[in-house]
Amino acid sequence: MKKTLKLGIIGLSAGNGHPYSWSAIFNGYEPTYMEDCGFPVIPRYLEKQKFPDDCIPGATVTHIWTQDKKLSEHIAKASKIEHIVDNLEDMIGSVDAILLARDDSENHFAMAKPFIEANLPIYIDKPLAISRKEAEKIYELERYEGQIFTCSALAYAPELTLDQNIGDIRYIDACVIKDWEKYAIHIIEPVLKLTGIQSNIVGQSINYHNNCKTAIINWDNGMTTSFRTLNDCAFGIKIDIYGTKGMQTIEFKDTFNSFKNALNEFVQIINKKRANTSKALTLKAMEIIERGNNV
Repeated sequence: MKKTLKLGIIGLSAGNGHPYSWSAIFNGYEPTYMEDCGFPVIPRYLEKQKFPDDCIPGATVTHIWTQDKKLSEHIAKASKIEHIVDNLEDMIGSVDAILLARDDSENHFAMAKPFIEANLPIYIDKPLAISRKEAEKIYELERYEGQIFTCSALAYAPELTLDQNIGDIRYIDACVIKDWEKYAIHIIEPVLKLTGIQSNIVGQSINYHNNCKTAIINWDNGMTTSFRTLNDCAFGIKIDIYGTKGMQTIEFKDTFNSFKNALNEFVQIINKKRANTSKALTLKAMEIIERGNNV
């Protein structure tokens, strides 16, 4: 009988409730504690699921570390995590893999390093880094190919796929709320998966006004992509795709299943049932984020 993977989770960064939600997707949750998690959207989409049926099978979050013991205790109660550790490295020897569920990329290298050096598979939350050089520095820590998994979960949202024949893609306009460094990845990575990464960037135009940023990227296959982060605007994530035979608008709608699909992908990679995501795609996404920062 195949053993259940033991996962350790690391959190929490400002504005990011992933330690609550990711752990719940594996473990189920306690509604009373989850209601007080500080991220109102999480209990709303969790209550629409059927637990334990909707949990990811074959893995459980068993250990947690955050920078605050009381916070760790609350997450543990909300998401049914058995063990709280005082130091990051205390998880080594007790878990089979790590979920680095923080999106403050400036801390990713230091936090991931001891686990990578201990040969543990690790899922690093988006964005891996905000420059190609920093992303390559993290990848250089790998002890074996595919040890690091990283993604925007939106790249695994089934609704963000083309279901029409629109011909050759000429232009894509993709929009997301909040800031460029943390949230642009949510539109960049799905677009790269839709279009492939065979093309090279041949030009760019970056505009920043009133806390909103637009990065227009020109590709050597004739395609143009526009990535926009619109800060405090109120709307969902939307991608308009224009081709030689028509156009299609796709919108992000299902947070739970995008997270579940991405986390399950990590489990399948650990179990060697699937190859890891393209490192080239991740590095291209980091390059676009970096270009957008060069205003």
